[in-house]
Amino acid sequence: MEPSPAVLPARVRRGYGLGSVVTGAFPTVPGLLLLPYLTDRLGIAAGLAGLIVLLPKAWDVLLNPVAGRISDRSTHPDGRRRPFLLRGGITLAFFFALLFAGPTAPPALAGVWVVVVFLACASAYAFFQVPYVAMPSELTRDYGERTRLMTWRVVVLALAILVSGGLSPALRDALGPPWGYRAVGLFVGVLILGGAVGAWWATKGAAPVLHITASGSLRDQLRIVARARDFRALLLTYSVQALATGVMLAGVDYTARWVLGSPGASTYLFVAFVAPALVVTPLWERMGTRAGKRPGFVAATVCFGVGALLVWVLRDHGIVAIAGAIALVGVGYAGAQMFPLAMLPDAAAVDADRTGENRVGVYTGVWTAVETLGLAFGPGVYVLVLMAGGYVSSTGGAVDQPDSAVTAIVLGFSVLPALLFFASLLLLRHYRIDEAAVVAAGKDLP
Repeated sequence: MEPSPAVLPARVRRGYGLGSVVTGAFPTVPGLLLLPYLTDRLGIAAGLAGLIVLLPKAWDVLLNPVAGRISDRSTHPDGRRRPFLLRGGITLAFFFALLFAGPTAPPALAGVWVVVVFLACASAYAFFQVPYVAMPSELTRDYGERTRLMTWRVVVLALAILVSGGLSPALRDALGPPWGYRAVGLFVGVLILGGAVGAWWATKGAAPVLHITASGSLRDQLRIVARARDFRALLLTYSVQALATGVMLAGVDYTARWVLGSPGASTYLFVAFVAPALVVTPLWERMGTRAGKRPGFVAATVCFGVGALLVWVLRDHGIVAIAGAIALVGVGYAGAQMFPLAMLPDAAAVDADRTGENRVGVYTGVWTAVETLGLAFGPGVYVLVLMAGGYVSSTGGAVDQPDSAVTAIVLGFSVLPALLFFASLLLLRHYRIDEAAVVAAGKDLP
């Protein structure tokens, strides 16, 4: 076992954050555009489109813990986790460039193309994301340094979401069919490639905290992880919030087109959602340093929920009012990303420090599996709201929608995510790890 510095070099903190270009772009762009692509470009019914979006991501529920266990057992000379960043990132970039490049007719063939390529994307993403999320537990044992590490990650994440999610709809609208969606695939593929290679390169030479690989089968490790009360509470809280975020992302394009009457408004709404993180993330870090990570997480959750409810209240007051409410959502979203991502390595590392055995990859595999499933279910849940409102699918996107469908669009975009965020606080009550617990777990280690 080797000691790890309490304060990481700035190169490592910033370099690690580059991986968030991948974790920001890949979930965001399909969350925004894949469902409209299926319903309004390929003419696939809303219910079937929701299933197509869900199934490849649901595959990761099985694959992510396996990817975590494989990376736990890795003995690669370049590090236990780093080689996966390069391999997974390059593979994901290649398949994402193909996602929107398939046939557009007949609908059955077009749907099969999306399912197969999206499944390949999800598989490659698992082998990038799980090792990437596992790295903070091994880069440092310091409670505060993990928060600083996540601050850089969330800032880069916000930039990645802003660039990929903000420019992709604009690129699609500027080029129009059939080239708009294809250009989005290529553009995001290049972003993913750059983020993966950058994170792999910049973390070279960082000495990780080393533990003996945990013995036993994957099933044994999953049982141990399932019995970890603090991790379970944090995981369930974050999964509900991931679901709510997925629901809200799925509603951006529909709200822009049918409520605000301008497809281009989706870019403004998205910028309003993401941009605040660039300013407020360091402020959330200060709050976490003074009050603790858990209280900070609660405050961020409340902020998100209040902002989402304001969208419903201000729905008839135009884009400026709605964008202001979305900006408040974005302030909460920044903290609701940073704090749990800083708490996860605490929960995984406490177990590793107490036992001397490394099952961090299994922890993060379970975490990312549930997060991915939550985000994947988001569009599906939003589809159910659309179906309840009588939304009409088309191949040109120009049909009139009934008033009930417009109401459903706004409810799914505002009230439903708010209620999910508030409900998640009931699950967070059982999380108890703080700085004293982290220090106590590692006090006998060199």
